[in-house]
Amino acid sequence: MKRNIEKTLERLYALRTHGIKPGLEVAEGLVSALGHPERSLAVVHVAGTNGKGSVCAMLESVLRAGGLRVGLYTSPHLVRFNERMRVDGEPIRDAELAELFEVVEPCADRIQRESPGREVTFFELTTALAFEHFRRQRVQVAVVEVGMGGRLDATNVVLPLVSVITRISLEHMQYLGTTLEAIAGEKAGIIKPGRPVVCGAMPEEAREVMRSVAGRHGAPFIDAAERVSVRRVSQGLEGQKVAIAGAATDYGTVALGLLGRHQLENCATAVAAVETMADYSPIAIPPETVRGGLASAEWAGRLQVLSSDPPVLLDGAHNPDGARALGVALKELRGKRKVGLVWGMCGDKDAPGFARALGGQVHRCWTAPIATERSVAPETLAQVARTQGWETEAAVKLDVAIGAAWQWAHDTGGMVCIAGSLFLAGEVLAVFKPGNG
Repeated sequence: MKRNIEKTLERLYALRTHGIKPGLEVAEGLVSALGHPERSLAVVHVAGTNGKGSVCAMLESVLRAGGLRVGLYTSPHLVRFNERMRVDGEPIRDAELAELFEVVEPCADRIQRESPGREVTFFELTTALAFEHFRRQRVQVAVVEVGMGGRLDATNVVLPLVSVITRISLEHMQYLGTTLEAIAGEKAGIIKPGRPVVCGAMPEEAREVMRSVAGRHGAPFIDAAERVSVRRVSQGLEGQKVAIAGAATDYGTVALGLLGRHQLENCATAVAAVETMADYSPIAIPPETVRGGLASAEWAGRLQVLSSDPPVLLDGAHNPDGARALGVALKELRGKRKVGLVWGMCGDKDAPGFARALGGQVHRCWTAPIATERSVAPETLAQVARTQGWETEAAVKLDVAIGAAWQWAHDTGGMVCIAGSLFLAGEVLAVFKPGNG
């Protein structure tokens, strides 16, 4: 079976050479050939630039706590491909994945034969795999994260129970546009006629695009911040406690395992989505169950505590907005400690903007390569880091950088943060188990 899954993944990863091809024709062709597995699911469709993964994790945990059989489709994976599609918290098994691929791959081959010059992409085929897996597993509700954008994303073949759009900033501008309004318009493409949309915190110009598109489609527009308030009560490395009040429900003080002030707005968005489901569908989760689901929500690689002595945090922030949220979190969590940053990044990201956004929260930096052809050279990143006044070393290997940072934190009473890429987070999690010193 190991050989089967290795061959399956080899064939699947080969599709990455086809790149990114926005458009729904192929995705629609795949689900049609499979008999529309996506139509067997009640779907919560989640788009956005930052926070969408955390919102998906909270929603999945709350819905599962409510006794529903829940599918979760997210990207990218951190350590194993199987993480991308989960049912009741469990990643798809190798045997199931290999079997599904044998069903879906011939559909992709037929589409390519019938449409010469238009290859099926990695993400299109993966999305079809996820929908078929969820159907076979008799999933009741699927929480589906958009891959990129929204309007032309392969996941946009669904007719959702509710659409959710989290904070928006400039990203993937070669595909989505060069202004917030243009990018918001692409994200708003997941809004469907008559289906409610929950809008998280975002710049006003982006929010107005959402409101306008919702109005044109006759889709109820729910502003998460107006519907749900979330206030922090306390925070430590073990998590935070927040006071949550919804439109008609006071949830009281709730434990939230996800760290960072930015998770307060994500929590408000998730709770607003849960309440919206109750308003527009038979799915109603009791307040006590919402509390329990939020307390048990986990999302690897997002301000994840890998070690407490010395503190080592891992975060997937990879753009300036994410770095700003990370900087605020570090300021609140570090106390009097100095912060050492282990930094690796992909070449298509805004490294100078990322460094500026972290500002004065970093005192020392180790730059490192990532195991991808898109990795920025450590010395190139080091030059950027030095413009911020950070004492910086360029490491030839990631483990060397982490080891040096850990020793520095141990000797000085400091804190380590590893950030800059989800690829980097995946590499770290593959070898650095939470709780290890």
